[in-house]
Amino acid sequence: MPGENASLSPEPGHLYVVATPIGNLADITERARSLLSQVDAVACEDTRTTGAMLTRMEIRRPLFSYHDHNEAKAAEAIVEKLQAGQSIALVSDAGTPGVSDPGFRVARACRKRGLPIVPVPGPSALITLLSVSGLPTDAFFFAGFLPPKSAARKRFFEEYREFKHTIALYESCHRIQKMVKELEETLGSERVVCIGRELTKRFETIRSGPIGSIREEMETASKKGEFVVLIAPKGYEI
Repeated sequence: MPGENASLSPEPGHLYVVATPIGNLADITERARSLLSQVDAVACEDTRTTGAMLTRMEIRRPLFSYHDHNEAKAAEAIVEKLQAGQSIALVSDAGTPGVSDPGFRVARACRKRGLPIVPVPGPSALITLLSVSGLPTDAFFFAGFLPPKSAARKRFFEEYREFKHTIALYESCHRIQKMVKELEETLGSERVVCIGRELTKRFETIRSGPIGSIREEMETASKKGEFVVLIAPKGYEI
C-alpha cells in the first residue's frame, strides 16, 4: 500500500520536488503529472521551458521562476507561499531538481523552517547512464559540472587518477571535445569511459570503451545537447 507521501493530490503548505523528463515526455510519472496539474503554483528554472512541457501535457498552472541568480530570494518567496498554505511544485528544466541544478537552497530554507518537503522521484540523466554503462555502480562519485578552465579540469583528473570508484560528470556541448582530449592526456588512452548524449531522445548516443577510441569517434560526431561522462576506475576493462 502506498504511504501518505505517495498521495496523487497535493497537501496545503507542502513543497513537492518533482523530477521531470530529460527528453522523452513519456517518462513523466503518473504521480508527477497528477501533482503538477493540481498544485497552487510551479516554481521552475525557465517558465518558457516548463510552460511548454506543461502545455504538451495539457496542464495549466501559475508559474514563477527560480534559478542560479535569484534562488536565495526565490527560496524566501516559496517559503512565504508555503506558510500561507499554498502547495508548490519545484521542477528544473529537466531531470531531478537540486542535482547540478538549482533547488538545494529552496529545500534548505524549507528544512530550516520545518516545512514539509515531499520528493517525487523520476528521471535523472546521471542514473540513466549509470544503469546501462557497464561501469561499476556499487559506488560512484558525482562531481557535476567541472570548472570551465582547462587547467582546473586537468587538476581534477590528476587528483582523482587513482580513485577506486566510477566518477560521474556533466559537460556541455561547448566543452565536451576539449574535456575528452584532456581526459586522454591526463589519464591515458586506455582508461575506460562511458559518454551519453541526448539521453532518452531520438538521437540518443551512448559510447563505452577506451578514451582514445571514444575521442576518435567523437571528433566527427554531433556535439549537440548536454553530456554525461562516466570514468571507470584505473585498470577496469569492458
